[in-house]
Amino acid sequence: MANDYRFSGRVALVTGGGSGIGAAVASRLLAEGARVATLDLHPGGPEGSLAIAGDVSSSADVNAAVARAERELGPLDVLVCSAGIPGASLRTVEVTDEEWRRVLAVNADGVFFCNRAVLPGMVERGYGRIVNVASIAGKEGNPMAAAYSAAKAAVIALTKAIGKDVARTGVLVNCIAPAVIATPILDGLSQEHIEYMVERIPMGRMGTPEEVAALVCWLASEECSFSTGATYDISGGRAVY
Repeated sequence: MANDYRFSGRVALVTGGGSGIGAAVASRLLAEGARVATLDLHPGGPEGSLAIAGDVSSSADVNAAVARAERELGPLDVLVCSAGIPGASLRTVEVTDEEWRRVLAVNADGVFFCNRAVLPGMVERGYGRIVNVASIAGKEGNPMAAAYSAAKAAVIALTKAIGKDVARTGVLVNCIAPAVIATPILDGLSQEHIEYMVERIPMGRMGTPEEVAALVCWLASEECSFSTGATYDISGGRAVY
């Protein structure tokens, strides 16, 4: 159930906001009163959002998106880094240099570039909430997903480091570690890969983008006030630590 006024007066940027978890988060932020910009390779997002085209693996694109969002909507209070790619379902020895770099560039470099771009303004204003989307794969590692697992582990470690860097500034930085969620990102995975992930969820099902958005929006709100550098599981019981 949405809180209609939780983000009243707040401005948010959601990467990967054109579909999946990012779109669900953007929709909920809008419903709860935020002004929202989305950043995606293919611009899109819920009605009422400012759709910006850009590649998170390009620091120039990220910096331009942040500047445009702040110019058109106001100073950013919230950043949600949801943009990501699964990579191909490959055994480790089959992963090429190009595939390794492609997955790390979007899933790890992209989160770093976005966090770095918004931090100066948030710190100067003394308030900010950053939520990075990692994965259970970053904790446990998944077969056929060496690059993806490594990138998401990097997101978890990056979140810990940045959270501690800015812990006394009013800016809180946390991440989430979903298990498999029913989003278009699954289109790039083999059925074997998907079944491996679902079979390990005690609740016996995939999560939904809306369930993830509920957790993200709490972490992105003023209600989250004494947590930073942390990783929150949303995995149907797969991870309980």
